[in-house]
Amino acid sequence: MSDYYQILDIEKSATADEIKKAYRKKALKYHPDRNPDNPDAEKKFKEVSEAYEVLSDENKRHMYDQYGKEGVQGAHMGGGGFGGGGFSSMEEALRTFMGAFGGGGGESIFDSFFGGGFDTQTERARKGASKKTSISISFEEAAKGVDKEIILNNYATCESCSGRGAASSNGIQTCPTCQGSGQVYQSHGFFSMSSTCPHCYGKGKKITDPCKTCLGAGKVKKKKKVNLHIPAGVDNGMRLKMAGYGDIGENNGPAGDLYVFIEVKPHDTFIREGDDVYLHLPLTFVEASLGCKKEVPTPYGEICKITIAEGTQSGKTYRVKGKGFTNVHTSSKGDLLVKINVETPVRLSQKQKDLLRSFEKIETPANHPNRKSFFEKLKFFFTKS
Repeated sequence: MSDYYQILDIEKSATADEIKKAYRKKALKYHPDRNPDNPDAEKKFKEVSEAYEVLSDENKRHMYDQYGKEGVQGAHMGGGGFGGGGFSSMEEALRTFMGAFGGGGGESIFDSFFGGGFDTQTERARKGASKKTSISISFEEAAKGVDKEIILNNYATCESCSGRGAASSNGIQTCPTCQGSGQVYQSHGFFSMSSTCPHCYGKGKKITDPCKTCLGAGKVKKKKKVNLHIPAGVDNGMRLKMAGYGDIGENNGPAGDLYVFIEVKPHDTFIREGDDVYLHLPLTFVEASLGCKKEVPTPYGEICKITIAEGTQSGKTYRVKGKGFTNVHTSSKGDLLVKINVETPVRLSQKQKDLLRSFEKIETPANHPNRKSFFEKLKFFFTKS
């Protein structure tokens, strides 16, 4: 028989976890149930099981490293001895196999061998269901931030029975089917398959005297008022998470979370683009021509003054730094962008028309630089061939 380390394909410095991992791989590869047409599989299976039985035990491994197989001959191995010829029976090898797979981080033997797909979990703590809701706020509230009160209708612990589901502690009995383990077992050849008990659903207990309030569930629907803080700078479609505001957990598990989806109502005047806010400011022909000072509102309800330069054209944008929205991630602020819209006067009186015609007579090309440039660029269209 080869060296135990060679059998498992590991180094002599291998850790306990590496030894176990190597054995699991080899044991699954050579298990007789997986190799019905391979007469050598049983022998290989016994060899890797014997190697693992020695190397997984610190004292046996120490003796083996010092004296070889002779140092561990006669040692107690899973209820049977061996004397250089390997395990004396398949039962011993299978006992080692069951031990290696039965306690490793919740992985069952049946799952490991057949690839999972069976419910082998006993009752465990589970997080409660998460909930979602939506809330509508104004443009100004999104800019400044706001506190809102919302009403939740979640599952909460039943106060009548303190969550146990029974009217009294005597109303809870051990499940007779699984004897309190929450699992039932079935044998399949060398393997034992566990599944959730169908009578207690993995709880290990049955309620014989259910609580009149929750009818044995241990939880009831309950309305609760919650104060929600919406930070400044939220945008339409954003989602806020409130940890622990969902349904209560199962078996002392944590409560679920609440996800609040934000809807920001559009504003009649302001238009948001990212953290910047646009404002269209109408100016008269005279104001745009001569220049002026204007007061403009901000999303925060403030008033700020801007200076309109003489000869300002329609479409020109003035920037007011730091008067846009707060970025919810960085706390930096966007800008207020004031876009000029020069209005053409309408419903003119005869006197106004006469004045404009008089003004037109004394205009020069320098008064309309854009018009002059436009026609110069297109003059070749009007050139006679």
